[in-house]
Amino acid sequence: MAQQVASVLEVDQYTMGLVGPDQPWAGTVADGGTVRTHTPPGCWGPMITPSFRGGHEVTRPIRVDGAEPGDALVVHIRDVEVTSVATSTGSMAEREGAFGDDPFVDHKCPECGTPWPDTVVEGTGEEAIRCAECGANASSFGFDYGYTVAFDDDRTVGLTVGEDGADALANRAAEAMALPPNARQHPILLYEPDGMPGTLGHLRPFIGNIGTTPPIELPDSHNAGDFGQFLVGASHDWGLADEAELEARTDGHMDSSDVRPGATLVCPVKVDGAGLYVGDLHANQGDGELSLHTTDVSGRTELDVEVVKGLALDGPLLLPNVEDLPHVSRPYTDAERAAGERLAAEHGVDAVADAGPVQFIGTGPTINDATQNAFDRAGALLDMTEGEVRARCTFTGGVEIARLPGVVQLTMLVPMDRLEAVGLADVVREQYGL
Repeated sequence: MAQQVASVLEVDQYTMGLVGPDQPWAGTVADGGTVRTHTPPGCWGPMITPSFRGGHEVTRPIRVDGAEPGDALVVHIRDVEVTSVATSTGSMAEREGAFGDDPFVDHKCPECGTPWPDTVVEGTGEEAIRCAECGANASSFGFDYGYTVAFDDDRTVGLTVGEDGADALANRAAEAMALPPNARQHPILLYEPDGMPGTLGHLRPFIGNIGTTPPIELPDSHNAGDFGQFLVGASHDWGLADEAELEARTDGHMDSSDVRPGATLVCPVKVDGAGLYVGDLHANQGDGELSLHTTDVSGRTELDVEVVKGLALDGPLLLPNVEDLPHVSRPYTDAERAAGERLAAEHGVDAVADAGPVQFIGTGPTINDATQNAFDRAGALLDMTEGEVRARCTFTGGVEIARLPGVVQLTMLVPMDRLEAVGLADVVREQYGL
């Protein structure tokens, strides 16, 4: 039976840490429609909940009417609202015996050996997550160094709290994290870390994991070229035979702080209906996500979607807000264009080429590998040699680190005739008012 096509689709159902073609649909939204999501935190909550098969709790996939493999899905990010009033985060420590090949994926109770055990909460602190079968501490993770952050009412700043504040928040953890009714994770505030109290941080919320469904089932946190490396050769159910199988990824797990309101994301479509999913909202993050984790929060998003037919992408493209672009990649001002025209006349150049900014997301085991991946993706899409890609990115762009060990944003001012040829010109013009 065909699903009803909604012009506005509200989504508040989630997976248990997996993305792939066998996940049940959240619903169908029209091409040109609006998606509104309400999501629980990613990362730490699912990480300490052993029944999860991946490190996030993302939405069920959203079918976009008319989207087919070989198309692209344009996602305009209209709003990201943080609903949590506090969170805990930090650098992780793995707990020996609580997992097999991968602490994010193949959890087991370190005492009774139950795989992906159901757990109960007993008190607070890092011993609070207990196996329902034998009562042992069953979580795969603790903090190497952790801290707890309380947010102001407007979610503009966050302040790290001390021992008393962390304990008080731990004792109302689910409420403070504003876990949605359908969430199945344990709230990380339970761990009550209290490092670096009194540190004030700027908040700017964004979406850490947003993309389209890959044609094979993957843990949601591993739908990227860096985290996905841990699947190659793994013995659990989501292990991949070799690096070539990881090419099926759609790189939804970017952790780019530029994926925020006002930005536009262009995603590859690799399954019928695209299968857009959303999760892992963050209150803030410095470039590189150097702890591998940041301020995970519950929140709401509003997204407008549209299908571009016949735009075959290997990985996502990002059109950030103008202020998030490198200086050399921003659209030309009228004064700059006039100066360029004078130089063209002086030096016998026929015309100043129209151009628009595009970021190519690259992922891989290391930053160098991720940058090479972005070079390859840019060259393939725009029919440019690697030399030309490198030259244009040096003169009119650059590379920024979204996440260590291997997610980058490669920026270029792309000639408009190249964008016209691949079907991206209208999207870029709309984004930047060109």
